[in-house]
Amino acid sequence: MKFTLSWLKDHLETTATVPEIVAAMTMAGLEVEHVTDPATKLKPFTVCKIVEAARHPNADRLQVCQVDTVDGRKEIVCGAPNARAGLTTIYAPIGAYVPGLDVTLVEKPVRGVVSNGMLCSAAELEYASESDGIMELPDSLAVGAPAVDALGLEAVIDFEVTPNRPDWLGVAGIARDLAAAGVGTLKDLSIAPVAGTFPCPISVKVDGEACPAFAGRYIRGVKNGPSPKWLQDRLTAIGLRPISALVDVTNLIAYDRARPLHVYDVAKLSGTEISTRLGRHGVNGDEHLIALDGKTYELTPDMCVIADAGGERPIGLGGVMGGESTGCSDDTVDVFIESAWFEPIRIAQTGRTTGIASDAQYRFARTVDTGSLVDGIELATKLILELCGGEPSEVLYVGEVPPAPKGFAFDPDYVGQLSGLAVTPDKTHQILTALGFDVVLGSPWTVTPPTFRRDVEGKADLVEEVARIAGYGALPSTPLPEVPRAVGGILTAKQARARAARRALAAAGYAEAVTFSFTNRKTAQLFGGGQDVLVLANPIASELDCMRPSLLPNLIEAAGRNARQGFPDAALFEIGPTFHGDKPADQRTVVSAILVPKAPRGWDKAAQGDVFTVKADLLALLEELGAPVASLQTAQGTASAWWHPGRSARLQLGPKAVMAEFGEIHPAVLKALDVAGPVYGFEITLEAIPEPKKKAIKTRPAFSPSALMPLTRDFAFLVEKAKAAGDLVKAAAGADKALITAARVFDVYEGPGVPEGFKSVAIEIVVQPREATLTDADIEALSAKVVAAAEKAGGKLRG
Repeated sequence: MKFTLSWLKDHLETTATVPEIVAAMTMAGLEVEHVTDPATKLKPFTVCKIVEAARHPNADRLQVCQVDTVDGRKEIVCGAPNARAGLTTIYAPIGAYVPGLDVTLVEKPVRGVVSNGMLCSAAELEYASESDGIMELPDSLAVGAPAVDALGLEAVIDFEVTPNRPDWLGVAGIARDLAAAGVGTLKDLSIAPVAGTFPCPISVKVDGEACPAFAGRYIRGVKNGPSPKWLQDRLTAIGLRPISALVDVTNLIAYDRARPLHVYDVAKLSGTEISTRLGRHGVNGDEHLIALDGKTYELTPDMCVIADAGGERPIGLGGVMGGESTGCSDDTVDVFIESAWFEPIRIAQTGRTTGIASDAQYRFARTVDTGSLVDGIELATKLILELCGGEPSEVLYVGEVPPAPKGFAFDPDYVGQLSGLAVTPDKTHQILTALGFDVVLGSPWTVTPPTFRRDVEGKADLVEEVARIAGYGALPSTPLPEVPRAVGGILTAKQARARAARRALAAAGYAEAVTFSFTNRKTAQLFGGGQDVLVLANPIASELDCMRPSLLPNLIEAAGRNARQGFPDAALFEIGPTFHGDKPADQRTVVSAILVPKAPRGWDKAAQGDVFTVKADLLALLEELGAPVASLQTAQGTASAWWHPGRSARLQLGPKAVMAEFGEIHPAVLKALDVAGPVYGFEITLEAIPEPKKKAIKTRPAFSPSALMPLTRDFAFLVEKAKAAGDLVKAAAGADKALITAARVFDVYEGPGVPEGFKSVAIEIVVQPREATLTDADIEALSAKVVAAAEKAGGKLRG
């Protein structure tokens, strides 16, 4: 919505400047988007007068002019055909930026004669789209007067209108709010009726579903033509193109009072009856309308149609755009003015269907004041009689608009209770009355919203009105009471672990990715998701229509995009929620990471990483998060279906306490995602990590390394082929926790000497004496403990 200060002053008695108006609008809740001030752009340009014009000595089409300017008499070379002595025009000095040419003037010779400035055309000042010569101004203008004043240009304020305030789509509505805010005094907005001299010869028949109410008036003997300069300037300032006096009047009223109107050429009507009805798509052929924009639109049963010829011929889309067949021209003599009320939802749907976003459609879709039908007719009649002459008929009114809003109880003390503002009842009464509300004092008050404020439905809405006019800047500034910090910190255990995981993975060389919580449903199904309850009703994109069951698919697709951009080597991680149902308990917080090793080409074939790399990173991360790593079981062949069955495993405390999964992504899954493998990864469910037991804070003893040399012992055990080597390692390491500091597998053998169905697992244990060097007897006793522990885990010492 755009308007100028002079237009605003038609309704508001004020001395406020444009910056003051903008500040007051902002404080009253009107979001100003932009202010276009030609005074800034055209500041260097002033009025000048040509004293003498002579032909250029070296060019037939150029003239050397002696010009009186604000800087004194200047010699200026000009090529305009209308440059002549005595002409008053616009002068641009050296150094001025000419917006229409996108150049800055410099002093330079033109065919041997130095031009000390420039004489400007309307196009060069962007005052008009094109021009034939330099501007010709009235001789009464003084030399040196600013060009802005000479051309009657002024600042244009552009602001955003929220859907609940259609009254702001008229300058009168803006003036009302500014007057309530104390910027000025609102002038009388009432419209004096114009008496009709004869009955309206046009009858109107309305379909309440298509158009609840319709007002009209016949004016005969008008003389259409260009509108006066003041009206053209007003429309041009806000970006509208003047067309003719009749059309310009309707455009003016739409922006001045937020009341769209339409004018029909009576000579082009078929019959003397106008009907409103719904479209007849599919009945006796499809209906079409050639609108005023020259385009043909198909009419459907959801659209309101204005028709003549007994309701058969469409002549307009009600509330959206008139038809070309009854448009006004310079030959128009008799006109019929339409001022109707259309149902907002129907108009909004029509605009979406047709793609028409006219000024009328924009206003009707947001609800036009139901009390403005006759006022709009009267104001249009007054202006048309002043500009075009003619004789008006009586006003015709058919149908019924929705009832006016009902009053409701309001306690003025509620303003302070809800907003915290200290506003007296008298001030509250003054604000509401200034905004157009009818207030009946009592205990409590009875407040009735005006017909142009149907968005106000209760006492909270009234508090908002009072608060925005009184000023949100008056709200008391009271600091919140200080809340004592929790002894254990402000982060939960899960939040602390997420933070620790982020730092640990970054330190390990992984880059963090932040992806959508959605994915494609087919992709979700690859990772155990895609249930109906997880499909989005209104996705942000067609390929993001399902909540993600895992972080892995988005990370894998991100790695694929990186590879296609020339960066195939990727190590990514993400921490975020996954969704396994539509209940709160079905959401889990997961830490996922992937490794896509792509070694550079070379003869050595150096490996960049494998499943053991991600396992090592996983175990290091779990250790950092405080998980009971020593108690974890490695379960092979039980990982989810998207992992490679022979190169993946679970880490669990038991069959029902799965903490993490790791391994290589299944090649079939990678093929479905169009990503080249191999891809390794892991996923940790933070909720599955047991929270540490609260213990009394103890001071850790200083690190004291043993002065004795460690020693190693090797053991080879026969175990069943399906037995996990990790179980033997865990058993061996736990044989004597005081002496054994590490245990690791260094060989697995199957073949001659090993029974069928068995394998030989060789384990190295590291023994660290603490108090004294171990004797042979001590070592033999420790070895016996290791063998006994391994036998309990299913191993037998190999002979």
